[in-house]
Amino acid sequence: MFRSTILSLLAGHKVIAAVTTFTLAAGTGVAVTSQVPELQGRRPAKNVIIFVGDGMGTSHRNLIRFGNVGPEGTLAMDDMPVAGRSQTFPHDPEAFVTDSAAGGTALATGVKTYNGAIGVDENGKRVTSVLELAARNGKATGLVTTAQVTDATPASFGAHVLDRSQQSLIAKQFLEGSKPQVILGGGEDKWFPAGNPGAFPDQPAEDPTEKSAGTEGNLVERAEAMGYEYVTNTAELKAATSKKILGLFANEEMFQQRPEGQGDVYKPTVSLADMTSKAISTLEKDRDGFFLLVEEEGIDEMAHQSNAGQVIKAGKNLDSAVSVAVRYAKAHRDTLVIVVADHETGSMAIEDVPALQDDPKYPNESGEGRTAEDGPFSVPGTDKQFVVDWTTANHTAEDVPVTAMGPGSELLSGVYENTHVYDAMVQAMRLNRR
Repeated sequence: MFRSTILSLLAGHKVIAAVTTFTLAAGTGVAVTSQVPELQGRRPAKNVIIFVGDGMGTSHRNLIRFGNVGPEGTLAMDDMPVAGRSQTFPHDPEAFVTDSAAGGTALATGVKTYNGAIGVDENGKRVTSVLELAARNGKATGLVTTAQVTDATPASFGAHVLDRSQQSLIAKQFLEGSKPQVILGGGEDKWFPAGNPGAFPDQPAEDPTEKSAGTEGNLVERAEAMGYEYVTNTAELKAATSKKILGLFANEEMFQQRPEGQGDVYKPTVSLADMTSKAISTLEKDRDGFFLLVEEEGIDEMAHQSNAGQVIKAGKNLDSAVSVAVRYAKAHRDTLVIVVADHETGSMAIEDVPALQDDPKYPNESGEGRTAEDGPFSVPGTDKQFVVDWTTANHTAEDVPVTAMGPGSELLSGVYENTHVYDAMVQAMRLNRR
């Protein structure tokens, strides 16, 4: 792999310097480009808030809009002046389609890697994340998710392991390595050793498989010794006053992902909006600014279950959190807000209800079992309905949408590889990469 840099004019921008990076994809002989315009003369982004809707493709955004505000309504994540499209393929010797670890690492570090890798390149070498760069440049940092806080996406921004399954080691690396000031989400089971259930009982009725199984000792005690205030519910989170907060709000993910009617529950005990709001109010106290990752995991997990109803709920939770960030960014014009996805899940299609599809010239391929048509769903503000048709229960290679607002958002217009999102954030914040 090689990289070279050239300066060129960037059409349509007052700024004339641009950096174009050429990468030779290993084993392919194909050169791919990522163009990141220099922002000389423009104010940098003091703060960056990046939202990752895990598994959220274009159709998912449409489903979330149709199911929550109707076709003429507008989601906060779509009401942004800049839009782009991210390509998500990994550098994996066996797979063409990315998982969340490789996809998250590309967004976090600007380096493509193999599926399952967290913060390392395709050769297993550690690569520095934008969160780590922000911290080196004096900024406060935070990780927020409805998944386990040690799951693939947040882990990609704050840890370096060869396999995403090493979640207790990831938690340990948060504390000893990247040291985010705010860590909020699920996954308490990875922080406590077996036999120590913490705040959430082992083997709960909703999922008897959940129980503490940490491999690195009692990491909550270690975090508290390092000055983290540990909280386990909404009231404790809102009352927290420390500059460092660890919040774990479930044994595993903050929901139960299953097919419809089979114990599927999307009702996080702490909303993503509340977690986002607390993270911002805590991190903004740093005079040098902050970097914050916020992930909604339910979109991906429910799409894996071909569960469109719960995708709609998870998407609403995400958009409420985006609204919190948008309000903050409008009051703090030095804040860049980005909404992206790591990959698409399910390759879903939104269709008319079957009674309206009966045309012998165009037979309907509705699938069977779990990937059969899902619905019907009502459209707010109308008397119409629609159904959702799932192609697969797995990830796909489809491009994913990107929207952005604030200083540096113009860098995210166009079509580009997922690694470009990292480049744009680093450039927008003027981070020193050394």
